[in-house]
Amino acid sequence: MARKTVTMDTGPGVPAGVVPGVERLPAGPAVFAGRRAELAALRAAAARPAVGRSPVLVLAGRPGSGRTALAVRFARTAAPDYPDGVLFTRLSAPDGFRVPPARAARLLLEQLDPDADVPLPGATEDGRDEPACVALREALAGRRVLLLLDDVRDAGQLWPLLADEPGCLVLATTAGPLTGIEDIDPVILGGLDRQASGELLADLVGGTRISCDPVGGADLAEACAARPAALRLMAGWLRENPKAAVTEAARELAGVLGEEAARPAADRTKGANDGEKGVGKDAGKNVLNDVATGAAQSVVKSVPNERKREEETAAAKGAKAARGAKGGKGTNGVKDAKGPGTGGAVAAPEPPAEPATDPAAWVKPAPEPAEPVPVPDNDPLVGAFTLVYRTLPAAQARMLRTLTLAPAQTADPRTASALVGCPAPDAAATLAALAERELLAEEPPAPDGTPRYRVPARLYPRLVRLREHEDRPAETELARARLLERMVRLTESARALLDPAAGPAPEPLPAALRLRSAAHAREWLLGERDLLLGAVGDAIGQGDLDGSAGRLVTALLRALPLTGGAGPADLHRLHELVLTVAERNGRPRRASAALLNLGDLQAAAGRWELAGTHYRAALEHARSVGDQPLCARALEGAAGCHRALGDAVRAADWYGRALGLRQAMGEQAAEARLLARVAEAHTAQRRFEEAEREYRAALAVLRRLGDERGQEAVGASLADLRERLQTG
Repeated sequence: MARKTVTMDTGPGVPAGVVPGVERLPAGPAVFAGRRAELAALRAAAARPAVGRSPVLVLAGRPGSGRTALAVRFARTAAPDYPDGVLFTRLSAPDGFRVPPARAARLLLEQLDPDADVPLPGATEDGRDEPACVALREALAGRRVLLLLDDVRDAGQLWPLLADEPGCLVLATTAGPLTGIEDIDPVILGGLDRQASGELLADLVGGTRISCDPVGGADLAEACAARPAALRLMAGWLRENPKAAVTEAARELAGVLGEEAARPAADRTKGANDGEKGVGKDAGKNVLNDVATGAAQSVVKSVPNERKREEETAAAKGAKAARGAKGGKGTNGVKDAKGPGTGGAVAAPEPPAEPATDPAAWVKPAPEPAEPVPVPDNDPLVGAFTLVYRTLPAAQARMLRTLTLAPAQTADPRTASALVGCPAPDAAATLAALAERELLAEEPPAPDGTPRYRVPARLYPRLVRLREHEDRPAETELARARLLERMVRLTESARALLDPAAGPAPEPLPAALRLRSAAHAREWLLGERDLLLGAVGDAIGQGDLDGSAGRLVTALLRALPLTGGAGPADLHRLHELVLTVAERNGRPRRASAALLNLGDLQAAAGRWELAGTHYRAALEHARSVGDQPLCARALEGAAGCHRALGDAVRAADWYGRALGLRQAMGEQAAEARLLARVAEAHTAQRRFEEAEREYRAALAVLRRLGDERGQEAVGASLADLRERLQTG
């Protein structure tokens, strides 16, 4: 049966483009049902006057509860109240990576003002004093901005981003309590109420099919604990099995969850071991069964309401912990939403406590980073996924497993076709089919309209287990290598379009992958920049594809500056990756060059101490291989740092050492420059006679070179020095 696309309870939305940033929000599900009470509670909390800092609303719910979809829906309805823009970022990746607050702050700064100078990373990417976090809070001052922070792991990610600007609003989604920040009281999501569950199934499966079997629909909703993700997966299964009765879907789900519970533990262990050995097609089936272990009784006995009560009790305990040591009510005043059959009622808000105006009063010391909240084996979501996965065609199942290798688990037809080794049109069709089955989430399209998809975090661990058991390690490594090489070719073709005179154009890509123009190349590079950097970081982190990763880094270093939109933070990240590979592979010259580039970036940002550290490390690497040009450059860079820090004695010493190397190499232009630098250092020490001698030596070198502009500059400095001597 064809899937319907009617959206229920649409609410007052805002078209993309009316408020800046709405277009970057996730697309969200085409069908949305229920959560009216929760939306009303969020609107009421957002409307309360705020003092001192940005108010924080928190949506807490287990994986599959629909917290991101609800947050996006609220953001679209509330966007008109925040005319300065809507910002969005995720603070956790599907693979469990915890995004440091500084990296999130840099992304949010770029969204707020694409032309802004984004600060370089500090010594650590956590903490309220990190430069990017400080810059973000300063940029938000005096603005009305809505920040949607998805999948927040812990308060240590959130509190560095909170501005002292009550006109902004922060909406955070999380699977666990955010202890460490005062005066927050989350909206806790349980399952949908009975009516909303029926509406969702009816719209996804087909109204007639559900209305003809209301008991079956209610049984299926109960078996899914009325959680949206499990309901959507089972609705996809029913669409793919148009002759199956709704009651049969509930029985199938109970059966999948019950299979392994009836088997002895020894057999389950043996099945897992067989799967690890890759025993034929059944190995993957054993893995699916292992994933669902221990869940049968909760469904067979039809006790989802009891499970819901347990969820709500655990969530309420987390909310109580999140309210902090004061033990008072939070400023949001929002209580948890009830489970199915209660109508999703939300308790009336309590009067807000007086918020603190001093950040020290509302920010506690950052807790240790929290671990991801797992989906337990007795969760209906696991059973629904297992049932749907078993019905997938082989090509779709392989694509779904392989997408766990994509950077940030996000892919478009270009990258997906490289991962599985198929034509791009076939990959596009497979991606769309997986999204139709609710196994992939749709992301905002690329600037050129290319659709993008993302592996849901709630399914990622199961898919990794399936990939490890069903795909040979050599196949996985080949898929990763194909992806990196595809990115290298795309980046090199983009560079050729942006700078045709730079050299011969690379071999053309297939028509479906080709970048059409310089404008298209620029859009692609900037739109895919974070994913490209993520792909390089993943590859270098694993350490087995340094050759391909190195080629991609080189291609990006050549191409990104041509866009005019690459900031120093991007180049800093790339040079750090070059340094990692060079040190791991024992290439001191390349490591020294990377450190020099990092030092130059830090010096340009005025971070002289950190720049000096990089220059001295570069000097050590260069000395180990006797590379005099690199040594001279490192010495001169370190001398410049001493000069900027007001240490003229060390500056003169390091400049003098660099001068000796340049003279030995016969580089007269560098010799003249360094003679002038030594003279300036002597002048700062009031050693005027030595300074005059060095200036005169620099003039002599410049005359031999015929550099009239240099002679004029040094002559002016010498004249100023003599005037100072004459005036005493």
